[in-house]
Amino acid sequence: MSRELAKTYDPREVEDRIYDFWLSGDLFHAERDPEKKPYTIVMPPPNITGQLHMGHALDCTLQDILIRYRRMQGYCALWLPGTDHASIATEAKIVEAMRREGLTKEGIGREAFLKRAWDWREKYGRRIVEQQKKLGSSCDWDRERFTLDEGCSKAVREVFVSLYEKGLIYRGERIINWCPHCKTSISDAEVEFSERDGFFWHIRYPFKDGSGYIQLATTRPETMLGDTAVAVHPEDERYKDLVGKTLILPLVNREIPLIADEYVERDFGTGVVKITPAHDPNDFEVGLRHGLEVINVMDESGNINENGGAYAGMTGADARKKIVKDLEAEGFLIKVEPIKHNVGACYRCGTAVEPRVSKQWFVKMKPLAEPAITEVQNGKVRFIPDRFSKIYYHWMENIKDWCISRQLWWGHRIPAWYCEDCGETIVSREEPHVCPKCGSKKLKQDPDTLDTWFSSALWPFSTLGWPDKTLDLGYFYPTDTLVTGYDIIFFWVARMIFSGIEQMDEVPFHNVLMHGLVRDAQGRKMSKSLGNGIDPLQEIDKYGADALRFTLATGNSPGNDMRYSQEKVEASRNFANKIWNAARFILMNLEGKDVPGTLPEDLALEDKWIVDSFNRVAGEVTENLDKFELGIAVQKLYDFLWDQFCDWYIEISKIRLNSGDEKAAQTARRVLVWVMSGTLKLLHPFMPFITEEIWQALPHEGESIMVSQWPVPQEAHNFPEAAQEMGKIMEAVRAVRNRRAEMNVPPSRRTHLSVDTASPETFREGAAILERLAYANRVEIGTDLNVTDAVTIVTPDAKVLIPTDELVDREAEKTRLSKELEAAQKQLTTALAKLKNEKFITKAPENVVEGVRQNAAKLKDHIALIQSSLESLK
Repeated sequence: MSRELAKTYDPREVEDRIYDFWLSGDLFHAERDPEKKPYTIVMPPPNITGQLHMGHALDCTLQDILIRYRRMQGYCALWLPGTDHASIATEAKIVEAMRREGLTKEGIGREAFLKRAWDWREKYGRRIVEQQKKLGSSCDWDRERFTLDEGCSKAVREVFVSLYEKGLIYRGERIINWCPHCKTSISDAEVEFSERDGFFWHIRYPFKDGSGYIQLATTRPETMLGDTAVAVHPEDERYKDLVGKTLILPLVNREIPLIADEYVERDFGTGVVKITPAHDPNDFEVGLRHGLEVINVMDESGNINENGGAYAGMTGADARKKIVKDLEAEGFLIKVEPIKHNVGACYRCGTAVEPRVSKQWFVKMKPLAEPAITEVQNGKVRFIPDRFSKIYYHWMENIKDWCISRQLWWGHRIPAWYCEDCGETIVSREEPHVCPKCGSKKLKQDPDTLDTWFSSALWPFSTLGWPDKTLDLGYFYPTDTLVTGYDIIFFWVARMIFSGIEQMDEVPFHNVLMHGLVRDAQGRKMSKSLGNGIDPLQEIDKYGADALRFTLATGNSPGNDMRYSQEKVEASRNFANKIWNAARFILMNLEGKDVPGTLPEDLALEDKWIVDSFNRVAGEVTENLDKFELGIAVQKLYDFLWDQFCDWYIEISKIRLNSGDEKAAQTARRVLVWVMSGTLKLLHPFMPFITEEIWQALPHEGESIMVSQWPVPQEAHNFPEAAQEMGKIMEAVRAVRNRRAEMNVPPSRRTHLSVDTASPETFREGAAILERLAYANRVEIGTDLNVTDAVTIVTPDAKVLIPTDELVDREAEKTRLSKELEAAQKQLTTALAKLKNEKFITKAPENVVEGVRQNAAKLKDHIALIQSSLESLK
């Protein structure tokens, strides 16, 4: 694929062509190899409803960096991709599309609806996959999976039935979170809490015997229609003699008992709470302990049902208004107190959830959570950074049974059938045709589907062929690293851990690399409401995938959010151009030359320095990647390539390339190729497209940089003494250039340099470097040199002297500096006067006052510098 490089780098011309080259070479495919150690990442499957956003782009970039790195290290590296059927989100989109056609689910029936769902998946489901390819994702697309494909469906049925047979899945009436908009149950992890304005309505509940009343407060007066008790703490002396008495439920006139239960916080409010077992999870548990009646007063839309008496048929909001009005009219309402409180909402649609009693399928979590906690404590699974393990422990230690049934049609249908004659429940891997209890053929399958996360929890092993004992499963499981956002520890990470341990007797992965959110330049979360979202595909079209990837990797720190800005991605694009121009320079100097990609033996001082620097950065980048410090690794590569290689070594190499000494020039060419090739390899996981394109143009062996060998530091490439000596020369060059810049001396004015040093041999070896980079026309090196009337520049290892008259026109420079000093002193006087003005200090905005202070400090420094320069001209 060797080719010449265009004058300018155009990602749009390069990236699609390179990706097709990788695909045609089957370079992403991981074939089991007993001689290789496997390294596996399973992709968190994006929803088929979605399209690539910055969170996806970050997630994919980090995974691709790791998988490309391990592939180059010689691992059999598998990045297994796939998509999730996303039951609630997908069904909502299809229902909305049908609504515009005037159709409903119930109207067309389940079979016709599912046909539409599969058609929708075919039309839109692969969109995000194609977008991932634009980013450069090196997934093994031959192994792509879908959570509703035949293999995953088989795994889901096996897990459901096996857990049921062990008594870990059961069906029963319990309080669940109900979304009135999605019209389905959702798990605790799918409820997002946020602080909202609300009220405490303080209400009198009178005693039946007319002896008075008891006072309590509620934030949801409409639920009082389902109250079946009032509770106080058993040790609350205020109510000890009242426990057991009968109350009359206001407006409903139902007789309810006053009970004692330790659930009540006696120091909160009046120490009295209403108990509504059908609409509050804590009240439900209280109801179980006391044998209370469970009265559900809301339907699936959140409206008051037939149990609501006079309020039946009203929406929850309307019922609340009417109940409050009636309570006030009948003298039961004491007061209304404004409050702020946490309200749970469906994480999909944002609708406030309604806790309600419902007959659902549940997973018993305590027996599954305990070994999952132990394996993380034992280090079998490591969270990066470790602070997220504490969040994991807290959730798992306080876990409740998981409601897994959903009132949806799109998803894995629950493998349970009910006999219409005897009521027997049959849970089976295969569809039953007769009831095993009574022999009836009247069997009806449960209409509900399973929570999407039930199938996602099996992802690390179901995608490798489980429940069949496939060769892939034996070779690639357990996987190595899961890369995911910290916001789905509960949704997904925890569930994969306990599922892997339960089904495979082995953790599903060893490392969990948590990344944060991508925020805008102001640190705000990207959202539609703020209008601050950035489309990764537009960024790729404008700057290239490599620039986007480099931006997302730069400064990335595990578990922490990052800010994205146009300035950052433009800087990344500029870095890509810098690499491209460096490569073109090298290639131009290779024309007509046979240049092997190996190092020569006769290395000059600068060659040893750059080889030593590369050797060191290769070791550091490898260590950083092993520690998942991707942001640190990429910053080191940026600094090495831009500063040391491009700004120093390439400039120095021009001396020999233009010297007419072919042997010296050939040595420089070979070092340029060797270092550039190695640096491209280190950079490849971060910027795969441009590194492949350049590597193919350079002398190389092998089909692709993607499968070339990762650079390993070599003892033979360590030149610490040469690096130290080169450092002395570089320090002298920097010092001379800084002083010239301070004195506004243009590079075109070349001067005589006298280097007074205790290391003359070092500086003689670097004389040509000093001459070129310190703008000298002649360099004198010695010890105890006697140079008069010179500007003196001191470094730790040398004193560099430059004849003053060669450096500047003394009188003209004194005149210029004097004028600059006068102007700076006037500005300082003005600034100091402002800072002494009490009215300015007290009335001006704080940032303005601080700005004047900072400007005064800068002016003082500037004046000192000018005065120093004037002194040196005397």
